[in-house]
Amino acid sequence: MRPLKIFAAAFLLLFGLTHLARAEAAEPRFSVVVEGKGPDVILIPGLSSPRSVWDRTADRLKANHRVHLVQVGGFAGEKVGGNVEGLIVAPLADALAGYIAANKLKAPAVIGHSLGGEAALMLAARRPGSVGRVMAVDSLPFYSLLFDPSATPASVKPQADAFRDMILAQTPEQGRASQGAVLARLVKTEGARAALVEAGAASDKSVVARSVHELMTTDLRPELGRVAVPLTVLYAWDSGTGYLERIDGSYHFIMIDQPDAFAAAVDRFLR
Repeated sequence: MRPLKIFAAAFLLLFGLTHLARAEAAEPRFSVVVEGKGPDVILIPGLSSPRSVWDRTADRLKANHRVHLVQVGGFAGEKVGGNVEGLIVAPLADALAGYIAANKLKAPAVIGHSLGGEAALMLAARRPGSVGRVMAVDSLPFYSLLFDPSATPASVKPQADAFRDMILAQTPEQGRASQGAVLARLVKTEGARAALVEAGAASDKSVVARSVHELMTTDLRPELGRVAVPLTVLYAWDSGTGYLERIDGSYHFIMIDQPDAFAAAVDRFLR
């Protein structure tokens, strides 16, 4: 298989009464729906995903937590806003830190899936006083190591450039077809796949392409030592200060495929 096809197949896997709060005053990078009362929990979805991937988790937590459901601009039909150009994940982490400060959240727990998990790791490493604990759900600090153990951000840049350009060149029909095939490997629960295909089809191609490029060329491993808060990783990356927990019977979308096991893991994380 050609290297570009390997990267293409692999990085499509990165798909893998409330009130609405805006994350920034102008050109926001994300929006937030807030539900419930109690200690703050921020939920960040992954690449091309809607905030609704967290619905079951939020419905359970909002009885005794204030849940902040993030929707990244440009994903799943959300207005692109501040994500119209440049990087996506690093500015998302910075914007989340701004949201936490502006809303005076005290040591919130942050749970992120895939791309959202990487943003959560960035937030904890780069803004150490902003969060109380982090859970990364099927996330990695450097995705390209999955395909090349000797990868560096510089060495994978040509493949990242090519894959970004391939996403941008796809027709809507090609994009929908590839999403359907890939989600069969990402979501074990067949009934949940159609909604995620639609979310992907409604996502802005430029935002998706730049997000994947950033994930392929970002190596957070040197920064993990700065994560001083409790870190739980659901079968993704085992750091010296982290807790690795395996969830069986699931693909990439753990919270959809194994909701009860995921709920139990979240409860342990929040204790």
